[in-house]
Amino acid sequence: MPAFGDFAGDWRLSRDIAAPDGTPQGRFEGVARFVPDAGGYAYAEAGTLVLPGAAPMRAERRYRWQPEDGRIAVSFADGRAFHAFDPSATAEADHWCDPDTYRVAYDFGAWPLWTATWRVSGPRKDYLSVSTYRR
Repeated sequence: MPAFGDFAGDWRLSRDIAAPDGTPQGRFEGVARFVPDAGGYAYAEAGTLVLPGAAPMRAERRYRWQPEDGRIAVSFADGRAFHAFDPSATAEADHWCDPDTYRVAYDFGAWPLWTATWRVSGPRKDYLSVSTYRR
């Protein structure tokens, strides 16, 4: 299992987005960058998102990763809490974003290849997103 310091640097990132029945809904290809910042990491991803029937578009996300009592606390770029997980155990977490629920499962079993699988459900959103990170 990775230590917090093992995330530093650049990762190739691919993300498959699907409907709950597995029907493809989109694909993202880009780079995720973990840059040391005040005892944690500034996380930034950027790349190209392709959705059915739409032209490819630029997509970006930013978060903050911080070590916290043996866990990794992830917050939004503006400092609001997002979720926390233990990379040495069952790395799962939930986030309520009214009115939808976000559930993530991280898999570090093939480190340094790792995945983050999000199941998003609720009245506004209903999809599965699988992000794969490779050096």
